[in-house]
This record gives sequence, C-alpha cells and structure tokens, in this order.
Amino acid sequence: MTQPPLPQPKLEPSGITFDQYAEFTPQKLELSNGYMGYGGQDQLGFHLAVLTNMGLLKAVKHTNLALWIEALDFVVREKLAKVDAEPEVTEAMLTRFNQAMLDLEAVIDYLGE
Repeated sequence: MTQPPLPQPKLEPSGITFDQYAEFTPQKLELSNGYMGYGGQDQLGFHLAVLTNMGLLKAVKHTNLALWIEALDFVVREKLAKVDAEPEVTEAMLTRFNQAMLDLEAVIDYLGE
C-alpha cells in the first residue's frame, strides 16, 4: 500500500481520511520529556492531522500571535535565500518583506499580544 498524502491544514476545521488516520496516528501515544508521540517515529503527519482537524484559525486564536509572525519570518527568509532570481529582484522582495513584517509587528504590539 502506498502512503497516503500528508494532511493539509486549512483555515477551518476539516477531516482526514481513514488511510491518513491509520498511517499517521501513533499506535501508542506517549508523553516523553514533554512531547507527545511514540518512539523516534516521525510525527509530521500526526501534527498535520491534528492541525487539519483543529483548523488554523482556531490554532492561531489559542496561541501567541507574535510566535506565528516569528515563524512566518523564519520560513519566508529561508525561502527567499533559496530563490534563483536576479539579485536586484531578490533584494526588492526582501525589502518589501521587511516592511511587511515591521507593519505586522506594529499591529501585534498595538493589540498588546
């Protein structure tokens, strides 16, 4: 049997398939050093399944917004560093991104989070 595709979280809660459940849910859920999982098993599918069921809007509402901004900053900068484009284009995108991040941080600060 081929492995089912990884669950794809959406803004609103959505379901996963039985094949995804069977493939990505640990047979035995344990708590070790503060982490849920089982053995050295890759937990990506399990985590994505939980986020799919929860929906990203609910996940964001129940966590610190500044952490989401920090994660977005990290991932976008990592992707920008790998883009194969003219240096001027990459620099322009980085400048736009930096301004967007400053604007987002100002809004988060205003909200007091």
